[in-house]
Amino acid sequence: MSLQLDARRQAMLAEMGVRLFQPHAPMVRIDAIPPGPPGQAVGLAAPGTAPARNAPGSAPPRVQEVVPVLRAPLGDRPTGVEAMDWDALAAAVGGCRACKLCNGRRSTVFGVGDQQADWLVVGEAPGEQEDLQGEPFVGQAGRLLDNMLAALGLDRQRGVYIANVLKCRPPGNRNPEPDEVAQCEPFLRRQVALLQPRIILAMGRFAVQSLLGTTEPIGRLRGRVHRYEGVPVVVTYHPAYLLRNLPDKAKAWEDLCYARSTMQDLQTRQATQS
Repeated sequence: MSLQLDARRQAMLAEMGVRLFQPHAPMVRIDAIPPGPPGQAVGLAAPGTAPARNAPGSAPPRVQEVVPVLRAPLGDRPTGVEAMDWDALAAAVGGCRACKLCNGRRSTVFGVGDQQADWLVVGEAPGEQEDLQGEPFVGQAGRLLDNMLAALGLDRQRGVYIANVLKCRPPGNRNPEPDEVAQCEPFLRRQVALLQPRIILAMGRFAVQSLLGTTEPIGRLRGRVHRYEGVPVVVTYHPAYLLRNLPDKAKAWEDLCYARSTMQDLQTRQATQS
């Protein structure tokens, strides 16, 4: 099926770095978004040197008392997640201390968007800017996601809800660990139950693995409809990955087209049955 794109839609796709071929139209050259500067590596503090030996007859060195930083103990996640409404769920996420990620966070990142949306976008984990602002997908990756959504006629306040598998930032933007994903998964499951989306767009390896319970690479899962809690799932690459791997933006556009086609099929079947 060919796509007749207006000037606004072409500009949005241009931001994604996608080159399109349309019938009866010249080829459109798309300039890719330049990748941002590489992330700052998180280093370890150098260990202290051993104290020198005291000269005979000298006074012993003064020992500086180290006062430990006291933190609330880790514990179980809040109970009753499966029955919470949006406000109670957000409060539970904000106060959660079920895993070690709570010790380093500045804020939790619950989600953003239209709570009546048909589309749910699921990412992996908050990064530094998300941790500062308390909102998923900000910075360059967020701008790319916004352009991808706009190409579908969506934005983060209308028609789509955006959430992450993890609600707290892993230190140094490291990969999520299995126990962290396990502690956060009930929050995401409840978000899906409250939203009741028509389709889920899973972005990135850890989002795909968490939703589908598989270790298969994204390349082998693209182009098929999967299911999470009965909801159709289409997988694609994470925007941060696309900024580092510009040629794969064209594959991400194929995934968006496939997701849109899947949604249209769902709408057609519903209209036929009603």
